[in-house]
Amino acid sequence: MMRILFAVVLACLSWSAEAALQIQSWSLPNGARVLFVENHSIPLLDLSVEFDAGSRRDPKGKSGTATLTNSMLARGVREAAEPQPEPGMNEAHISDAIADTGAQRGGGAGSDRAGVSLRTLSSKAERDTAVLMVARILAQPSFPENFLARDKARTIAGIREDETKPESIGSKAFWRQLYGEHPYAFTPTVESVEAITRDDLVAFHQAHYVANRAVVSMIGDVSRAEADAIARQLTQRLPQGAPLPDLPPVPETRGQEQRIPHPASQAHILMGVPALARGDADFFPLTVGNYVLGGGGFVSRLTREVREKRGLSYSVYSYFNPMAQKGPFQSGLQTQKSQADEALKVVRDTVAAFLRDGPTPQELQAAKDNLTGGFPLRLDNNRKILDNIATIGFYGLPLDYLDTWTANVQKVTIADIKAAFSKRIDPARLATVIVGAGQ
Repeated sequence: MMRILFAVVLACLSWSAEAALQIQSWSLPNGARVLFVENHSIPLLDLSVEFDAGSRRDPKGKSGTATLTNSMLARGVREAAEPQPEPGMNEAHISDAIADTGAQRGGGAGSDRAGVSLRTLSSKAERDTAVLMVARILAQPSFPENFLARDKARTIAGIREDETKPESIGSKAFWRQLYGEHPYAFTPTVESVEAITRDDLVAFHQAHYVANRAVVSMIGDVSRAEADAIARQLTQRLPQGAPLPDLPPVPETRGQEQRIPHPASQAHILMGVPALARGDADFFPLTVGNYVLGGGGFVSRLTREVREKRGLSYSVYSYFNPMAQKGPFQSGLQTQKSQADEALKVVRDTVAAFLRDGPTPQELQAAKDNLTGGFPLRLDNNRKILDNIATIGFYGLPLDYLDTWTANVQKVTIADIKAAFSKRIDPARLATVIVGAGQ
């Protein structure tokens, strides 16, 4: 009966994207930051707890530690005496305890951040049980050796499979071109994963899954007082963490081109440069401008020049990926090997022309209309809202970021776009990777 009710509730989940999101924010005595949106339209609570525990924090020579640590949080929890006596649990017990409440647990590790998420019914009995399990998963993982061996084997098998795929080969080479010796460039290898031990996971967890750097995000059918109690329960078992070392600055790219042979029928082309950090004032000019350049699908300039005029590729794109440090501007496509050089020249010429001239007034207005018109779809259910709230909390964006998003898009001018693009993208520094073309 509980699963049936949960399925019905999920089907009905919605949020009025036109209404202002009243994000409440406060800090707990242990240093955790809480962001909360109260929504009583349906009896659900969505939450996440995130940390500065992404792959950029991997120990040197042990890329994959952050991902393995996160994936193994729920493989077992150890017995604990504080804040109250709690028995140990294995993976099956954890899964059953969460499933019995009708809840869903998620999570993962990216480049910057890692954590867990939970969707649960807001009724107190089910909610308290699910939240307790997440709190224990976060603070008391046992990292059993047998599961670590299994997860490492799966990870290594995935790496070996990726080593045969042109898109994976290209992506890894592209990030190495952009970031050199910066941690953003490092990806797991067979050797790095084999080197990871249980002690590494324990040490990584103790250093990064800490209360004073936790960001707790919530939206759903609870009051502010209940949200505060839930946040305290989620983080009270976590230790305090020492300050993390500063990461090196993102290096300047040198405009290198790398050609990697591959037997695939098509060439995979990637081109870009480190460009944009989260919270940068140029985010909106770059977002609007990129819609015109390559983010607008079939109405973008790159599509018009590469696909429609010349038939060189079915799809071509560009985007900015803002991160804690400068994330990449990236453009890419697939084309027949014999057309790779021609397609690459068209992309470079199109980017150069856009940098020189910017969008036309008609392109600018169309971009604004599409971006603002599609914005409600980014907030049309609680899970999407939670993702946005978590991003605001982790990167320290303004609490009214979502409420002012469309207004900030509408304020962008052609001059803003040209200035922002010229500041971020130097054609001479664009790194290029071609997988499947001749050397």
